[in-house]
Amino acid sequence: MEVSTFDYELPEELIAQDPLEKRDASRLMILDRESGEVRHAVFSDIENELMPGDCLVINNTRVLPARLYGVKKDTGAHVELLLLKRTGENTWETLVRPGKKLRTGAVVEFGEGLLTGTIKETLPDGNRIVSFAYEGIFEELLDRLGTMPLPPYITHELKDKNRYQTVYAKYDGSAAAPTAGLHFTKELLARLKEKGVRIAEITLHVGLGTFRPVKAKTVEAHEMHSEYYEISEEAAEIVNSIRASGGRIIAVGTTSVRTLESAAAEDGTLSACSGWTEIFIYPGYRFKVIDGLITNFHLPKSTLIMLVSALAGTEHVLAAYREAVKERYRFFSFGDAMFIR
Repeated sequence: MEVSTFDYELPEELIAQDPLEKRDASRLMILDRESGEVRHAVFSDIENELMPGDCLVINNTRVLPARLYGVKKDTGAHVELLLLKRTGENTWETLVRPGKKLRTGAVVEFGEGLLTGTIKETLPDGNRIVSFAYEGIFEELLDRLGTMPLPPYITHELKDKNRYQTVYAKYDGSAAAPTAGLHFTKELLARLKEKGVRIAEITLHVGLGTFRPVKAKTVEAHEMHSEYYEISEEAAEIVNSIRASGGRIIAVGTTSVRTLESAAAEDGTLSACSGWTEIFIYPGYRFKVIDGLITNFHLPKSTLIMLVSALAGTEHVLAAYREAVKERYRFFSFGDAMFIR
């Protein structure tokens, strides 16, 4: 299957650079995955689309302000570190810039010495293992010294860090937000619960691999990135009981899809579990758990648009994207939403 199949034309001005003032004021495209029919709404209208007895699966990961700007201790040269993955109590795998200045043994200071990092190892892909020294709580220092690792297509810093977090974010660990969840407000979630929609919380820590371009010519040749996930007993019980009663499982975001489909048994049942997933979902995949998806509009030729196409059909999805361009929808992380039902 050719990667070029998942390409589409997107005017640059439709790439959303900032979130809307009101989270649930984004536009919502509703796509029927069987017929390809499209309707236009506002995100708060999702309340009318979800029924009592449905289950909404949300990803409660929290984005770390993981981009750190510091200076090399011996020369004062300005450097940048991006935390990717915790590898030990005080050690992280990181992306560094400029790489030539940060060889093994180099020491970097952040916040005038509040946080110090020592390069312990250079990995084959050029990433560095960094050991940090500090006083106090690491996460509190990150909140103070770090900035959000926004996607490369967003060209300026975010004024309010919290707008790159969902309102239900709990567990630190992501290098990027599960952006479909950014549209929900606490009030909207409360109304859905009142209506009889069950909410199941799972965790998948989003890696920067989600933005990695597909360089292979064919879909099958692409090597998928790995991400850590957890499913609690409570979440598994909610999903299993809703499926058994005939309700729909609606995933909020591709990260929730990856988690559910990775953890499910062949018959679609879930158990409490955790682990790393490299699942790659593209057309031809047979879904075991989900019945619908709330998602944003994704980059051309990305693994995310392939996942969406696996659920709704490539022709339906690309036609919907062309319609979204025509109707001037806002695209990508801070853009508008789609509900595939």
